[in-house]
Amino acid sequence: MATENKNLSEYDKNTIPNAKDFRFGIVVSEWNETITEGLYNGAFEALIDNEVPAQQIIRWNVPGSFELIYGAKKMLQTQNVDAVIVIGCVIQGQTKHFDFVCEGVTQGIKDLNVQTDIPVIFCVLTDNNIQQSIDRSGGIHGNKGTEAAIAAIKMAYIRQQASMSHPFNQPLLSSGAIQIEETPIKIDKE
Repeated sequence: MATENKNLSEYDKNTIPNAKDFRFGIVVSEWNETITEGLYNGAFEALIDNEVPAQQIIRWNVPGSFELIYGAKKMLQTQNVDAVIVIGCVIQGQTKHFDFVCEGVTQGIKDLNVQTDIPVIFCVLTDNNIQQSIDRSGGIHGNKGTEAAIAAIKMAYIRQQASMSHPFNQPLLSSGAIQIEETPIKIDKE
């Protein structure tokens, strides 16, 4: 497994952008609540550890992992956040339901990232058994929620920097796209 030799909770604070002015949304599945609460706690604590004020962290609960997509979409539309973390846990059972839910949630979150300008961070465990989920929600492999929070901070920062480096006062193309004019680089020759 990818997490076998990595502690999901470890990060170097010196590599994390200043997050005190960012606003984060966290959408949490109520299904497999023991696991999702552990993931939420890891995400919340990592945001607080990186100076995000608690009042700038919004939490919404949804019934299950499949509903994370709709919850994240509505949060993006209504809450003026810089990034959203979706937290869920799907554990392999004896039917194909696992496959359908995992695929649907993965594609839905991917679609939100493609369709909107605000990053949505995927923190959905898709494990073979409950022990693997325990190990990744504060257990021996650390906490995937912590890792997701750090990803959210970094992506919010990338979004902020991208918006500052390409102001939207450029002319529109006939397609409606914005044309970014590049400034030629002058090279001094001696």
